[in-house]
Amino acid sequence: MGAGGDTRQRDVALTVLTALLVPGFLAMGYWQLTRALSGNTLSWAYVFEWPLFAAYLLYIRWRLAREHQPTVAIPEGDVDGAAAATAWGPGGVHGEEVEAEEEDEELAAYNRYLAALEESGRRKHW
Repeated sequence: MGAGGDTRQRDVALTVLTALLVPGFLAMGYWQLTRALSGNTLSWAYVFEWPLFAAYLLYIRWRLAREHQPTVAIPEGDVDGAAAATAWGPGGVHGEEVEAEEEDEELAAYNRYLAALEESGRRKHW
């Protein structure tokens, strides 16, 4: 199976895991709340900790979902898109597109360096 299938399997597994863990974390928070209200003072810390775990898990899941979303590039002949990029300014869509091109050139140079090292048989020195 290709990389796209692996990513899809990972996304499904993480979604299922998140769907199971978040309610579990919230249930643990509720359980600690009942213990805290019955006089267990240590449980007050856990009352806030378990919902924080749930929120952090949702945040991480959101970040992982956004990790593989493709960026939108404006076609060169698109006048309306060019106007929108100009309106966004240097930090907007146009700036991100230029930055991606620079990173690709750096990545290509690094890959050429690694290929040359592989051919020479030398080890890479950090």
